Amino acid sequence: MAKDKKPRRPRAETPKGFRDYFGADVTERKAMLDRIAEVYHRYGYDPLETSAVETVEALGKFLPDVDRPNEGVFAWQEEDSDWVALRYDLTAPLARVAAQFRNDLPSPYRRYAMGPVWRNEKPGPGRFRQFYQCDADTVGAPTVAADAEVCAMLSDALETVGIPRGDYVVRVNNRKVLNGVMEVAGVLDPADPSKFEAERGIVLRAIDKLDRLGEAGVRALLGEGRKDDSGDFTDGAKLSAEQAEVVMGFMAARRETGAETCARLRELVAGSAMGAQGVDELETIATLLDAQGYSADRIVLDPSVVRGLGYYTGPVFEAELTFEILDEKGRPRQFGSVAGGGRYDDLVKRFTGQDVPATGVSIGVDRLLAALRAKGRAGADLKGPVIVTVMDRDRMAEYQTMVGELRNAGIRAEVYLGNPKNFGNQLKYADKRQSPVAIIQGSDEAARGVVQIKDLLLGARIAESASLEEWKSQPAQFEAARSDLVAEVRRLLAQGEG
Repeated sequence: MAKDKKPRRPRAETPKGFRDYFGADVTERKAMLDRIAEVYHRYGYDPLETSAVETVEALGKFLPDVDRPNEGVFAWQEEDSDWVALRYDLTAPLARVAAQFRNDLPSPYRRYAMGPVWRNEKPGPGRFRQFYQCDADTVGAPTVAADAEVCAMLSDALETVGIPRGDYVVRVNNRKVLNGVMEVAGVLDPADPSKFEAERGIVLRAIDKLDRLGEAGVRALLGEGRKDDSGDFTDGAKLSAEQAEVVMGFMAARRETGAETCARLRELVAGSAMGAQGVDELETIATLLDAQGYSADRIVLDPSVVRGLGYYTGPVFEAELTFEILDEKGRPRQFGSVAGGGRYDDLVKRFTGQDVPATGVSIGVDRLLAALRAKGRAGADLKGPVIVTVMDRDRMAEYQTMVGELRNAGIRAEVYLGNPKNFGNQLKYADKRQSPVAIIQGSDEAARGVVQIKDLLLGARIAESASLEEWKSQPAQFEAARSDLVAEVRRLLAQGEG
């Protein structure tokens, strides 16, 4: 008789495309988001938390086929036959909320949201299927003053988290200007927007690749097409040389000042009412920002900002970090974009049928946190709890009293709850927890009304480099009265922060 096979144990592994975040990661991210939230709150924005699950219909971009929704979202079918999915971003839920609660919410409605989103896409290096977003949006404000305010708020948020002026720039463009350029170039007919739709799509994709392909590569895609290094050929927009020159001129229109940039753009869109309106909006944004003190060292008009122009309907903005880092091959490169946004006046209209203007920005949480680490501005203050060690099992109540006093004084602390038999293991635990201080009290110390306080940070420094004389003058462990426990621990922690 065959023996029954043992049940297979599940593999302890993270699903493909996902990752786990431990103490330091979570603490650093929370601290950064808390500082950003303070800025948003100061600007009058209210927090909003929406469900992680939305109907696929509400997400809009992804519709179910016969068996399951198209790739891009994690979706499933409910028993009542509705398809639902994990949210793809934080903007689609906002559009649904703005439509669903339009009679209850103030107008304009200003909200910020922070949380995870999920994308059913092929994972890669640094590319995960779950990641954090941090958004702030204004719904119901048609004036570009709202766009200017978002740019100013983004600038303030970057400086508040630790990106100094000079290490970043917020760049501003406008989709209407690009539409005007395409109208002048002959690939947009305002009377029939569906005409030349394929050509416009190629133009948008081409100029979005300027950083990667360079001017020659974009010119090829605006013309007959481009063959890449592997031999694959991509069809172009079939623009004439004159038409392509108009598009290329748009991307190179930035000048020394915002006024000069707008003057050049106005030349390029001459004859296009939509293009002229876009230039007017850029001029208004520049005027409003200048009046608040946001000059070119923080926010600039830059027609080369093209990412997202297929989605946005008006002003577009992007925050770029300008300092250099080393890539995986040790080569210097600029850090790049950490936030982007713009005006999207058509999103809420899907639900209501009415025009509802909206504008906002989304910060790439993981990228901004990586930037702070690269600048040495994250993780410096991460310390573990004070550890109250256990010398006598039958005195656990006294140890819990000690830790309670420390916590009530606002000090992070814990009692060692592992096996106390080997005292060395307790100190190894404290080291692994990055604890700054350990409290020791055996029966002898208890009888004398004292505790031993071990400065673990100083002890580590002494072990590395201190001389015998220095060790004697700065002992890493000392005795203190039991009644002075909180005061002595607070003093040590203050020294460690100094």
